[in-house]
Amino acid sequence: MALDAPSLLVIVLTAALSAVIVLAISPRLVIPVVVVELLLGIAIGPQALDLASVDDTTQFLSDLGLGMLFFFAGYEIDFERIRGRPLSLAAIGWGLSLVLAFGIGGALAAAGVVVSYLFTGSAMATTAIGTLIPILRDAGELKTRFGSFLLAAGAIGEFGPILLITLILSAHNPVHEALILIAFVALAVVAGVLAVRSAWRGWPLVERTLESSSQLAVRLAVVLVFGLVALAAELGLDLLLGGFVAGLITRVALRGREVGVLESKLTAVGYGLLIPFFFVVSGMKFDLDALTSSGEAVAKLAMFVALFLIIRGAPALLLYRGALAARDRVALAFYSATELPLVVAITTIAIAQDHMQPDTAAGLVGAAIVSTLLFPLIGLRLRRDAEGKEDEGLGTEPARA
Repeated sequence: MALDAPSLLVIVLTAALSAVIVLAISPRLVIPVVVVELLLGIAIGPQALDLASVDDTTQFLSDLGLGMLFFFAGYEIDFERIRGRPLSLAAIGWGLSLVLAFGIGGALAAAGVVVSYLFTGSAMATTAIGTLIPILRDAGELKTRFGSFLLAAGAIGEFGPILLITLILSAHNPVHEALILIAFVALAVVAGVLAVRSAWRGWPLVERTLESSSQLAVRLAVVLVFGLVALAAELGLDLLLGGFVAGLITRVALRGREVGVLESKLTAVGYGLLIPFFFVVSGMKFDLDALTSSGEAVAKLAMFVALFLIIRGAPALLLYRGALAARDRVALAFYSATELPLVVAITTIAIAQDHMQPDTAAGLVGAAIVSTLLFPLIGLRLRRDAEGKEDEGLGTEPARA
């Protein structure tokens, strides 16, 4: 594997600089660190300052970072909290989003704006819950009632598109891929059952290693992530599925025994090392020339930002009337319309298969970057205003169970 040491160093420095910038501006403005990583990645990339390039090593680390990002997306899904109404509303909402996405995508394809309604629609029907997790954790939203509805919407909005990628978008034989997927799920279930049974018997021993040099708990989690990612890749499935399922298994195995120390260490490995590689490298690979070469590409970017809100936001406004107050529904709409990693993955597949024009891909990824920059900030502001009104007893539409 070729190693471009100067580029590797620039990427590491860029990831560190992103955190410094976020800390410096955080008292005045809350910006997700992933947005800064993407923007700085574009800046250091070959189409801007050309300070670094993507080689085999950085691409490998980026892929691992993507796998870890989806591990945390799966790990934060606590089915005990989201089962029932949150999960059913999320499933119905994503189904409605998919109908809207394919309908609008079909209209755009018929008008000659895009090549494939399938790829374009799939990209617009996602939710970047993995990207939102650190933002929600910092805001204290993961343990709230609103957080349960958002986690459910995000889980379905991310897992559903992963299945689309696995079974349809990247598959030459959907039936064959479906059989492989069933085999993968069966193996994952066996791994989950073994993990749960062994966790209850061996957890006291594992727990004692959390402050020792062996770090057995962290190493086992990393083995699980890499093992399922490798298995998914070997079976011809998308690595996103492996990381997501690994997170789900870890959550189930530790049910009732979650410890802050373990989560802190996993967060350090993921968000401190691997995940920044994915976002910085994604920025470096962003086709800036395709976006800036014509006004049509910029117009597509603006169009896709609006369509994200319509496709993923409309179900939140319509379906959650009896569950959330009006301001919370609007906040849920903006959070649900935040998209990024899966948009990058789907557009990459579409370009490779000649199902998408470069300017459309650039517009979609650019819109996803804009959504990640703006929509969580709007959601945070709406939630803070709603909590302030509740504290003052001024809530105009109380939530009903």
